[in-house]
Amino acid sequence: MAIMTRIAIPKTYKLFINGEFPRSERNRVLIQADAQGNFMANYAWATRKDLRNAISAARSAYGGWAKRSAFNRSQILYRLAEILEDRRAVFAQKLVQTTGVSVKSAEQEVQISIDRVFYFAGWADKYGSVLSSVNPVAQSFFNFTNPEATGVAVAFPSQQSSLLGLIDTLLPVLTSGCTAVLVVENPAPVLAIDLAEAIAVSDVPAGVVNILTGQRKELLAVAAGHRDVNALTVYSNDGEEQKTVQTLGAENVKRVQCLPDPTVSDWLNSTPSLYQVVPYLEFKTAWHPIGT
Repeated sequence: MAIMTRIAIPKTYKLFINGEFPRSERNRVLIQADAQGNFMANYAWATRKDLRNAISAARSAYGGWAKRSAFNRSQILYRLAEILEDRRAVFAQKLVQTTGVSVKSAEQEVQISIDRVFYFAGWADKYGSVLSSVNPVAQSFFNFTNPEATGVAVAFPSQQSSLLGLIDTLLPVLTSGCTAVLVVENPAPVLAIDLAEAIAVSDVPAGVVNILTGQRKELLAVAAGHRDVNALTVYSNDGEEQKTVQTLGAENVKRVQCLPDPTVSDWLNSTPSLYQVVPYLEFKTAWHPIGT
């Protein structure tokens, strides 16, 4: 009897736009190698048109996401955490395979990442109470200040941390009520699409999260100059990148934050904060006369 040798079927990771998994507009791909440098998979190389499509999808989804009750958004994020909890072994195995970290370190990063989703899910229906205020005025009026989501946010997550850096960038955006476009370039971008596959089967509506993989140098200026983007976050230690996004973002009055990109160890030892949500919020003040 002949012995059959099975040939592994390598995966081609696609983009995640509007709840679907399209190929790159030009069918371009990049190669994901494992920690030993061996071929592991192909993943999509996003173009400028792919980015524009993702921003359009995020804009279309924004109204519905922002208008949901804060409690409902909290429930949806909790559900995402539950799904990631079920897939924790898959994410840990993928971290070991792509980055070469120990099993213990990979399990630690996955655990912190899931806990981070739970953390921000807990804030989704509470930050409004914490950050709003009733302001004293010397007239017969009530004066209220309340936070509201600012719109579409594009983010370029960490190039150092392939999972926790990704989660820590995405969750403050979703917690605020904004919609997100992530442009991912790091040692294991395929993990971003694994995350997208979890999001696709969660209760997160289509278009609320859009994830592109590719090269940030090709898309950074496009995102910074795009007039339908309200907020831009870039983790970078490159002074020229920071200058580019700040200059282009100022031209169309974006909310721009350029943050230093910590090492993987620093990410693992970081402490989450409600104030990670604040850059994606606008504070609106209303006056109301006091009845007699």
